[in-house]
Amino acid sequence: MDNGRDIRDDRAAGRLGAWAGDEPLGRIDYFVLEDDGSGAGGALVAVHTVVEPEHQGEGVAGALAEALYELAAAEGRAVVPLCPYVAAWSVKHADRAPQPDPALTDRAKQRLSADPDLW
Repeated sequence: MDNGRDIRDDRAAGRLGAWAGDEPLGRIDYFVLEDDGSGAGGALVAVHTVVEPEHQGEGVAGALAEALYELAAAEGRAVVPLCPYVAAWSVKHADRAPQPDPALTDRAKQRLSADPDLW
């Protein structure tokens, strides 16, 4: 990542974070939705984006959203943007943010509804 920042994926915590050295700048909380064999595939499901107040307006959230899509693509997964920020970013950057299969989005919503701790 540019500007002395880097992106770190903490899969165990379900968090994609932006950092400047040891200083956290922001994060996207997500969970992994595994392929259920239905043909829709698996996904990284974005549920929440947070940018530290002192770093708002610096492009941190956009860089995180872009990195989430790049990570998902590298893994052969879709992104289901349930987070309002990531959803808005995906509309603005449709060339880099393919829309997920509607069945995959429905599965992600069902899983989130069944397990609010994923939020």
